[in-house]
Amino acid sequence: MGEKIVLSAKGIYKEFPGVKALQDVSFFLREGEIHALMGENGAGKSTLVKVLTGVYEKDKGIIEVDGKESEIRSPQDAQDSGISTVYQEITLCPNLTVAENMFIGRGKYHFVNRRAQEKKAEGILAKLNIPAKASQQLGTCSLAVQQMVAIARAVDMECKVLILDEPTSSLDEREVELLFSLMRDLKQRGVGIIFITHFLEQVYEVCDKITVLRNGELVGEYSVGELPKVQLISAMLGKDLEDISNLRNSRRNYEGKGEVVYEASGLSSAEGVRPFDFLINKGEVNGFTGLLGSGRSESVRAIFAADRVTGGKVKVNGRDVKITRPIDAMKNGIGYLPEDRKGDGIIQDLSVRENLILAFQVLKGFRHPISRAESEKLADEFIDLLEIKTASKETPIKSLSGGNQQKVILARWLLTHPQFLILDEPTRGIDVGTKLEIQKQVLKLASEGVSITFISSEIEEMLAVCTRLIVMRDRKIVGQLKDEQLRSDVIMKTIAGGKAQNG
Repeated sequence: MGEKIVLSAKGIYKEFPGVKALQDVSFFLREGEIHALMGENGAGKSTLVKVLTGVYEKDKGIIEVDGKESEIRSPQDAQDSGISTVYQEITLCPNLTVAENMFIGRGKYHFVNRRAQEKKAEGILAKLNIPAKASQQLGTCSLAVQQMVAIARAVDMECKVLILDEPTSSLDEREVELLFSLMRDLKQRGVGIIFITHFLEQVYEVCDKITVLRNGELVGEYSVGELPKVQLISAMLGKDLEDISNLRNSRRNYEGKGEVVYEASGLSSAEGVRPFDFLINKGEVNGFTGLLGSGRSESVRAIFAADRVTGGKVKVNGRDVKITRPIDAMKNGIGYLPEDRKGDGIIQDLSVRENLILAFQVLKGFRHPISRAESEKLADEFIDLLEIKTASKETPIKSLSGGNQQKVILARWLLTHPQFLILDEPTRGIDVGTKLEIQKQVLKLASEGVSITFISSEIEEMLAVCTRLIVMRDRKIVGQLKDEQLRSDVIMKTIAGGKAQNG
């Protein structure tokens, strides 16, 4: 690894309406270096990559390639500057040959005959030790080899910088090692590689440096050997600046004296969640914690049957039930506020009122529509209860701030009077004041006997509201913590090196 800086981003700012996505972020990549870009959802990783590759134009800052300032306003500008990107979703053509994919859209090879094209491709594949034939159809190759072909295409275009965005998320262990072998080979050839992944073990296996972003800001740059895994997790998750000790002290450990509301054994889903056991008592607030990609969201989606359930048995209030669709969960008193507010939560073009009554209407059945007068009364009641800031109940929900959209979705489920409410990242991307309001509402509901499963990327927030934490890594449960174990250091150590256990 050399000390020559091949790519530098200095003082980068990028703002979207209502969101400061990047604030004074700097990043440096050296020749022959594999550099991990780490951070939770919303940290700014994707925005930084899109600025570096010309998908977004920066608001402020300087980008230099090989020490020369470079104005990157389009992906073509990035490519011309020697920056290539291989995304998680392979963007090549599976019906074409490996060689055709390597040279497609590149004018200088347009009139080269197929045999000459394949010969050149074979040379590149051999040089990079990629186990594929130039003449074979790309679709017959494994996902790992398809990723490697995409990398070969990028490298042959004389890239100085290669950005790999979650390249291993769909690969098995053998395929990951193939990819790492190629990355190490490119490193020896002097290519600087930015590696984005949520697999911590892979970072420590293949990377030289780590840069951590959090909430659009730079936390720091570290050498891999000088940053233990627990400290990396701490840097990624951070601490909530708001003093929430009063909130924690007000927590009521209701827990219903062992009155089990929901219990699952061997639950699994089509999204790769390993079979797990789970229960929640009346009035308990428990939580799933772990880094992005650990399986925390997939687990609660399995509970609500938002993803296809592939196995397991479920009991609600002690009786066996079958929950294979969200409507089954709803009829059994389960509500679910999803992680993706815009994609899975709100219906953007409908009003606040229409969004608010949606789950209640589904439970009643669309043959029994809620009257306009009743829906207006309910909307007014919950807008007041949760202090939703909106010009009118008929305002399109897309016009509201993120925090107020989240309150509408919370109101949607409270209207159904759930006995078990799942809240996945209910406070992400909202201001501190609204965040505290939602946390207080969670504790109030629990004190009234509602069982709540709470997920947050922020450990301090989890500690403020939960009396039991289920720790996940690699889509399996690696520990359960309660009482005196509910401390940041214990959580981080469990995430970093816990042993799998059921429960």
